Amino acid sequence: MTDHAATDSFTRLHRTFTTHLGIAVGLAWVTTLAAAIQAPWVRNIRALIDPAASRVESTWSFLFAMPVVLTLAWLGALYGRETLRELRALPNDAAEFALAAAVAFAVFYLSIDRAVSVLLIGG
Repeated sequence: MTDHAATDSFTRLHRTFTTHLGIAVGLAWVTTLAAAIQAPWVRNIRALIDPAASRVESTWSFLFAMPVVLTLAWLGALYGRETLRELRALPNDAAEFALAAAVAFAVFYLSIDRAVSVLLIGG
């Protein structure tokens, strides 16, 4: 594989990744904002979701932490393309983007799961 083909592969995978991550960020924010409208704004929302929970977490951090993390990751991936090209964790571009997509999906899932938990409390 030539350097030109590798560059094209990275650029194509990066464009696909940032597009899908951007869609996930939008969906996470829409779901979170919909849940925030119905959310009970309390100091410890975890106690309302799971009475056995011992960790205290406010409604603000419970709902908005994961969408903020997703947004920062998306902006970092979008504007840090050349830095990502230089910082290689894996030798294969596809494997590297697959790992990044798996991590992004896990954070997206947590964001949606938290928003749905709050929607179920409010509903």
